[in-house]
Amino acid sequence: MSSTMRVISQRRLGGPEVLEVATVERPEPHEGEALVRVHAAGVNPVDWQARSGDAPLFGDPPFTLGWDISGVVEAAGQDVTTFRPGDEVFGMIRGGGYAEYAVVRTEHLAPKPSSVDHVHAAATPAAALTSWQALVDTAQIGPGRRVLVHAAAGGVGHIAVQIAKAEGAYVIGTAGADKHDFLRDLGVDEPVDYTATDFARTVRDVDVAFDLIGGDYGPRTLATLRPGGLLVSAALADLGITQEDAEARDVRFASVAVQPSGATLRKVAALMAAGRIRPHVSARLPLEEVAKAHEMSATGHTQGKIVLTLT
Repeated sequence: MSSTMRVISQRRLGGPEVLEVATVERPEPHEGEALVRVHAAGVNPVDWQARSGDAPLFGDPPFTLGWDISGVVEAAGQDVTTFRPGDEVFGMIRGGGYAEYAVVRTEHLAPKPSSVDHVHAAATPAAALTSWQALVDTAQIGPGRRVLVHAAAGGVGHIAVQIAKAEGAYVIGTAGADKHDFLRDLGVDEPVDYTATDFARTVRDVDVAFDLIGGDYGPRTLATLRPGGLLVSAALADLGITQEDAEARDVRFASVAVQPSGATLRKVAALMAAGRIRPHVSARLPLEEVAKAHEMSATGHTQGKIVLTLT
């Protein structure tokens, strides 16, 4: 195992052109940590927002982006008993995923299902954790609940749809008409073409709405909720709504900021192994083409996820 590794780094904030391949010292795991040889890394909107400075999560450059990884444990801290070298794992980390190796807290990792390859596993953690923490932990959805998912064909949305269906919900999903067959294949009961129909006027009696867009989507979505219904937002920027706005319409509002959780990913992994969560990868690109991956992701029209490959 080499003492160095390739990473994607940036020396300044800016557009995709600031991303560059660099060689740095390979890290070592300490107590409670595992060193993972990264086979694939997911691309998320938070990555390019942090790269540009719109989401100042890491302070001043240089830093390495990447929240989703899938790979193989190479070494572990001496107190670690949950994972051994050679174990295939996936998980969410807070930066550092665009690299050949990543040091990860073991409680943030879960065993990768053997039936799922590293590319599709790397497409899952942040999207699944965001969806689970919003719909299961916060909204406590269950059989027969009417759930509205905005941006239902996107990276988080398409996983949210599948988690909602696994919990027995009736799912309404907004997306362009060209993505409706994709939504139906995921299990969406009622696709809504937001480009042709004002969902705020046509969708009604929703128990839980999941907003991934923000801005005016928040207040418009309030009109779709039944009395006492819940709007959960995971929008990265302007939520577009306050608790007071919700209370004025006799509904509830909550926001979620995703947290790493290996325990939740183990539940997700069981659903993946059973074929009930199928992450969709629209593009896989080598690590060196990270700038192209960011350009594609920033369009806001990606179906499923984009993944970087390292092996």
